[in-house]
Amino acid sequence: MNLFKRKRSDTPKRRLAGSDVYASNSSNIFKRNRTLTGTTSNRLDSTNVRSDLESPRVHVHHLAIQRRKILSILLVVFMSIILLWILISNFTAKVIVSVSSTTVSKPVDSAYYGKIIQEYLNINPMSRLQFLLNQSALTTYVSNKLPEVASIKQQGGMGIGETDFSITMRTPVAGWVINNKQYYVDSSGISFEQNYFSPPSVQIVDNTGASLQTGTAIASKRFLSFVGRVVSLAQTNGYTVTQAILPANTTRELEVRLKDVNFSIKLSIDRPVGEQVEDMSRAVQYFISNGRTPSYIDVRVGGKAFYK
Repeated sequence: MNLFKRKRSDTPKRRLAGSDVYASNSSNIFKRNRTLTGTTSNRLDSTNVRSDLESPRVHVHHLAIQRRKILSILLVVFMSIILLWILISNFTAKVIVSVSSTTVSKPVDSAYYGKIIQEYLNINPMSRLQFLLNQSALTTYVSNKLPEVASIKQQGGMGIGETDFSITMRTPVAGWVINNKQYYVDSSGISFEQNYFSPPSVQIVDNTGASLQTGTAIASKRFLSFVGRVVSLAQTNGYTVTQAILPANTTRELEVRLKDVNFSIKLSIDRPVGEQVEDMSRAVQYFISNGRTPSYIDVRVGGKAFYK
């Protein structure tokens, strides 16, 4: 009778109700000469994956993917922090003004100049980032409002949101008082009113007797520029201008007196300064070498020198 009985070991395992996974003894899974148990579904939901159905190789692969995702997120966060720090450390919220020259004779109102710089930054908000600031444009803007400023240089950050701006003031080479108002001019010929250095040794003597309206025209930037260039170029040639005189009845001429020279030199503002100073230097050397002392030398005409 046993021949017609089926052995218990030959009976196929029953599939569990409501599941695509065959019942199996977990101790026999993935062993040699054993059939791998799994799902009969063509699609396996990753959220329902059983860890005992993954091979070590697949498990390591999944861990590597997760590790790459985590590293990518950390890299993005790290780069964002660096970028944010660069922007914060280079951002100008507060302006700190310092003066580059140590020979100024009176204190400088740093808050006043800082206010003008802030006005420029308000007009150009991108310039608040230090690496985007156009220093030439900033100098031009401030110099138009405050002519005594020669240049502005951004020194760098002093703290979070603070930037140091070093200001160079113009050094006067000549002064001129008109209607109780003092004007100055530097070696490049730029005129200004606010002087932070010692008063210049060269003062312009106005003998024109001009009225108020004409006087305002005489004190033009062109004239002051001419005087400044004469003083600077004369010093380059070894002469020191001690006095600049505006002759009577004219606004186009200038007489200068030199240190250790006993006669004056007449110049014209309508002729290039460099040529006149060169002619003046040659004429002075000629008269000194020959021991002659004229009343004046006139170099207003190119290539010629008249004297009396």
